[in-house]
Amino acid sequence: MGGKEPYLPSEVFGAIPQGTENEPRALISPHRYIQGQNIINNLGMYISLLRSRHPAVLISAGGMKRFGGRIKERLESSGSAPVFAQFGGECSESEVKRIVDFLGKEDNRIDSLIAVGGGKCLDAGKCVADRMDIPVVICPTIASTDAPCSAVSVMYSDDGVQAGPRFFKQSPALVVVDTQIIIDAPIRQLVAGMGDALATKYETRTCFNNQAAKSMIGARPTITARAIAELCGDTILRKGSEAVEDAKAKKVSEAFEQVVEANTLLSGIGFESGGLSTAHALAGGLTVIPSLHENYLHGELVGLGIVAQLLMEGEKQEAEHISRFLAATGLPATVEQFCLDIEKDAEDLKKAAAEAIESTLTGSEPFKVTTEALFEALREAHLLGLKSVESVGGAAYRYLHG
Repeated sequence: MGGKEPYLPSEVFGAIPQGTENEPRALISPHRYIQGQNIINNLGMYISLLRSRHPAVLISAGGMKRFGGRIKERLESSGSAPVFAQFGGECSESEVKRIVDFLGKEDNRIDSLIAVGGGKCLDAGKCVADRMDIPVVICPTIASTDAPCSAVSVMYSDDGVQAGPRFFKQSPALVVVDTQIIIDAPIRQLVAGMGDALATKYETRTCFNNQAAKSMIGARPTITARAIAELCGDTILRKGSEAVEDAKAKKVSEAFEQVVEANTLLSGIGFESGGLSTAHALAGGLTVIPSLHENYLHGELVGLGIVAQLLMEGEKQEAEHISRFLAATGLPATVEQFCLDIEKDAEDLKKAAAEAIESTLTGSEPFKVTTEALFEALREAHLLGLKSVESVGGAAYRYLHG
């Protein structure tokens, strides 16, 4: 990208042969994480840590209307001279090049980049900052994924087709999460983030316990990554329902703050340094079904993947617990809630399972995962979900999805 050699962390952290006594454990994280209500007002103070006086702000047209004026005023009042670049909507090679060409003009003198928005805008910001060799500041406006804290972007074509990951040698310099902005976002985004974050606990546990498994950066997980992942999942399970109710009431409560932190920071460190497994493999596989790719959020697909993973691992009691949690908080707990039929759409679902196997993430399991076994786990997860939805009346799901 931009003349740089592609960077693969596994070539650095996974260079020592697997199973040898000096095989490394490694953890990576953003340099600083800051979260709180209305803290976007303090951006000028925070970027002073980077000694930045000429920041670029990458933001969508809608974001500019909502937050742009305030960000510009606060940065300028702190002595900065920001340059604003509008994000076009897709994290693609051509979009990144367009932004770099604009910001790279000699009179701009850009020395940091602040990305404000959802996942694709943040990922594009990481790419632009890497290309320009400047630090990146990430300001998410939703809490739907754990991407803000990671040193990786998901690239797409200009038409929105996923083109694969792009890894970076540097993690974000700052992650600034304004919970007043987050609570004004659709509740569905928060709940989807809970599904994504909850998987961190179980996928990191699988990778940690299997000596042959690696984290996303190619190393063995540290005990720190495992502890963070456990705390992440436990926080979602303890505080998730309360946070959803508070979000409905637009109340930035302690439960809401904890869930946002779990969705963003704990899950971000957990997945990158702890590893992924079947839950994410199945979620990725399900996107081959066009209706799921087009109409459902990543964390919604991951949620059902957690139950399938636990069933494959023989953790039926825990799978039942998670299934009930999904139904109670508004995450799809059945195939029907994805507008599919487990029997009529079996062939499509088997294709999704086969795609999941191709992702290699199922290799984190201590046993061989087959397409047939994964489909059967999905079927069993669906049947558990039917009971779970019946027990809560499906009210939460209807509230979020209509």
